[in-house]
Amino acid sequence: MTRERLYLYDTTLRDGQQTQGVAFSTAEKQRIAAALDALGIDHVEGGWPGANPTDSEFFNAAPSLTRATLTAFGMTKRAGRSAANDDVLAAVVNAGTSSVCLVGKTHDFHVTEALGIPLDDNRDNIADSIAHLVAQGREALFDAEHFFDGYRANPTYAMDCLRAALDAGARWIVLCDTNGGTLPAEVGRITAEVIAAGIPGDRLGIHTHDDTGNAVACTLAAVDAGARQIQGTLNGLGERCGNANLVTLIPTLLLKAPYKDRFEIGVKADDLSDLTRISRMLDDILNRIPDAHAPYVGASAFAHKAGLHASAILKNPTTYEHVPPEMVGNARIVPMSNQAGQSNLRRRLAEAGIEVAQGDPRLARILEEVKAREDRGYAYDSAAASFELIARDVLGQRPQFFSVERYRVTVEKRRNARDERITVSEAVVVVDVAGERKISAADSFYGDSEADQGPVHALSAALRHDLGKYADVIADMRLVDFKVRITGGGTEAVTRVLIDSADGQGRRWSTVGVSANIVDASFQALVDAINWKLLRDVSPE
Repeated sequence: MTRERLYLYDTTLRDGQQTQGVAFSTAEKQRIAAALDALGIDHVEGGWPGANPTDSEFFNAAPSLTRATLTAFGMTKRAGRSAANDDVLAAVVNAGTSSVCLVGKTHDFHVTEALGIPLDDNRDNIADSIAHLVAQGREALFDAEHFFDGYRANPTYAMDCLRAALDAGARWIVLCDTNGGTLPAEVGRITAEVIAAGIPGDRLGIHTHDDTGNAVACTLAAVDAGARQIQGTLNGLGERCGNANLVTLIPTLLLKAPYKDRFEIGVKADDLSDLTRISRMLDDILNRIPDAHAPYVGASAFAHKAGLHASAILKNPTTYEHVPPEMVGNARIVPMSNQAGQSNLRRRLAEAGIEVAQGDPRLARILEEVKAREDRGYAYDSAAASFELIARDVLGQRPQFFSVERYRVTVEKRRNARDERITVSEAVVVVDVAGERKISAADSFYGDSEADQGPVHALSAALRHDLGKYADVIADMRLVDFKVRITGGGTEAVTRVLIDSADGQGRRWSTVGVSANIVDASFQALVDAINWKLLRDVSPE
């Protein structure tokens, strides 16, 4: 059976940049565009030329894409001038892309209230702008802004706007749920009515926002109704609650019935294994912690905590996994916790390179130690590196790289040379490395004009300052995330600190510390992080 083609249109670099707190540099936009091109996206919307210096610079140094079509975004011409003499439209056209997407209003309320022009003038602006692009040999796309709200209010006018763009030569007419309030069933119904009214499905696209948490579902509803272009963003970036998440939609289209049987997309099965890496690359660029619970690509998407689940997974992964994690570039995780059984334990040990025979009495001792520690507030389902160190302790497989004799941290409020009030943390750590006593000190400070660094940063710097023969091994190590949780209450409360570390080899690992004192809990996690790094990189000899 011949499968229909679905086209993927990414707007991460334009609509995704509307996310609060997101501001891509030109170099970052080029990097993301290259990744989208390699993945197999059909259109990469690079931004709005002329709207800001970064977008203009990006198009001036446009990346050379091999699979995707680079697209410039803009708006239809303004009333009272021709398409050829509109300077805003000219900046978009002058970007020189073969494809241009123009947004225009299709809700009568927005035309009269926001634009303040007659309805017929707005419709003519749409037609004239699209015709101007087509006359220059450009592929023209029309984003029908607020279409679903407009269709409910005045379906005749909303359809007139679509027909104006179609008759002027637009390749794609994109139905936009700009406010994100339309639910999937209504998106499907209206899309089907649009097609029945004469807009061909193979020239119809869908653009949804996630304000009700339904952007992916609304997109699939439009596809079911006949739309053949999908617009969205990586990781669901976008203003307010975000856009339809292409990282969720792409594997769904490739791996799930009926879509995998009915359609083909530019992303192929071999490309799909790169999806998790690209998703996390974007988070790294934005300096964000990846969503552990994101579908398909989250660190917990294939995590199996309950002992019953892990036992079944060992026999057949399909018992609790809807797709193999490797297909999307992810990995199966069986974390350790107080719900764990020996099936979890043996699998987790194997993943760490530790082989223990079934029935070995040391397995029970590891489980007892983990459960006893979790009763005191530790959490090993999120700190796999600390769990491995405990297991190696029990098994007698943990080298003693160094020991901490003592440490001290002081915090002082004072004024600096610029007469600004700052808080200074000073740390001293005394360690024993192969019989040699090392004393290291470091400080960190924060204030109105300083980097936000405190006692944990000072401790980390002092601990890593001089570990003798191991100093070069940990030189590429850095702390990338720091989480604090209070467990219990009243005088029984303790602090749990989770630290994520990374190194120059692309590895990332998590460790945990627990104490009534936040600094002591942090120090425990820091010591575990360094020990795990040394365990990986120091020769057994």
